[in-house]
Amino acid sequence: MRQSLTAADPVAELALTGDVARPARVSFECATSGVQEHSFAGPLLHDVLHDAGPGFDPARRKDRLRFLIAVTGADGHHALLSWAEIDPDFGRAPVLLAVTIDDTPLDRAGPQLVLPQDRCGARHISGINAIRVDGRYAPWA
Repeated sequence: MRQSLTAADPVAELALTGDVARPARVSFECATSGVQEHSFAGPLLHDVLHDAGPGFDPARRKDRLRFLIAVTGADGHHALLSWAEIDPDFGRAPVLLAVTIDDTPLDRAGPQLVLPQDRCGARHISGINAIRVDGRYAPWA
């Protein structure tokens, strides 16, 4: 599945794959550069992934808790999140797929993963080109 997060041309695209059927102000405190503050706007990661129709078992409310989310940037950086972190019924982390930073569109660069709860932007990913939702890993024996 290919999905564009913005309507302007040219746009960066990302691949949203795996077990699916279909503005915020953030401050980062960093030990090396102090507090960095930027304004990001874009959809919540949960909303984008939920709209894609993750392959949850509807008969089991907690089935979604076994799903992992892998995010990859064009520069090779990766981040891993659990569905429970972003789900409003559980962790409710306001993880953003930013399409603008400081009112500047990220059309050419691609969206950014913004986790305001992380210290020093630890899982901040620029130029996202792939998101994989995975609930098929083998359970522990």
